[in-house]
Amino acid sequence: MNADGSASRGEKGTGLVSVVIPVYCEEANIEELVRRTLDSLRGLARPFELILVDDGSRDDSARMIESAALEYPGEVVGVLLTRNFGQHAAVMAGLAESRGDVVVTLDADLQNPPEEIPKLVVKMDEGYDVVGSVRANRQDSFFRRMSSRLINRSVRASTGVDMHDYGCMLRAYRRGIVDAMLQYGKHGTFIPVLANSFANRTAEVEVAHAARDAGESRYNFWKLIRLQFDLVTSMTTWPLRALTILGGLMAVAGFGLGVLLLGLRLFLGPEWAVDGTFTLFAALFVFIGAQFTALGLLGEYIGRIYESHSAPWYLVRRTTRGRAGEVPRATPSRPLTPEPADVRVIKS
Repeated sequence: MNADGSASRGEKGTGLVSVVIPVYCEEANIEELVRRTLDSLRGLARPFELILVDDGSRDDSARMIESAALEYPGEVVGVLLTRNFGQHAAVMAGLAESRGDVVVTLDADLQNPPEEIPKLVVKMDEGYDVVGSVRANRQDSFFRRMSSRLINRSVRASTGVDMHDYGCMLRAYRRGIVDAMLQYGKHGTFIPVLANSFANRTAEVEVAHAARDAGESRYNFWKLIRLQFDLVTSMTTWPLRALTILGGLMAVAGFGLGVLLLGLRLFLGPEWAVDGTFTLFAALFVFIGAQFTALGLLGEYIGRIYESHSAPWYLVRRTTRGRAGEVPRATPSRPLTPEPADVRVIKS
């Protein structure tokens, strides 16, 4: 062991492994997900816990999660949120519940096979702080692959951390990194980027990728656009600086254009100036568009400042750690308003 408690390079780890999986309307996958994940974790020959976080599902996912927690006591933990707060908020809820020395995150859609978890754990035992994954032979649509490539390039350019697949949820974090992220507690945070900002040593492993067999993806075109905004505004302020530079250049160009038009009017007569009216309108529209773009980005940042000081990131309705002999309780498909005693408020 190193002085900071992390494993030395090449040392086989023996600490607790936590696996955090956010779940939203995945009733068709939960049974197979739990079975395959537990089989994979049992093969590690070290203690583990599987934490399933229901993100306000509208189907039977919440009940199935609680049933799994009671069926596999000491192995499965169910965390139910009061409503849908989003994937990254659900992951943070799972991280807050986790106790492992190594924490692995995974999607519930089974496109990243749970059987790949040991690869990341073994790599973490070499002494890394964060281990990401690169999806080999991706089974997504062309649009999803191109969107992911664009996001990955923008993240690498903004953070300077050379990782190639930030969109893959299958990632492993050391306990110290998880604690640092929980203390940070900022709305709109993109977890892989935040983790890399605290990490000293990072690595990637190649993992398999499968087509979705059941259910449907929750990421449509507009959610991907929103994710891009979240990425940009949560990890850097360079758009504001770029807009300042762009605004200065446009002001100089506008002044130069005005001088040119004035000179042409004086030398070529007023008739030419009338013919150039539409040119002036075009320049005006460019300036107005730039102003609206700047106001929109500024609004994004101001909105995040407001969110981070006003609303909790998520509310936990109930946490289930099963014990032998318990019978699963019936849980409504749509989460009800929780009693105050059952709610934990996580302030950002």
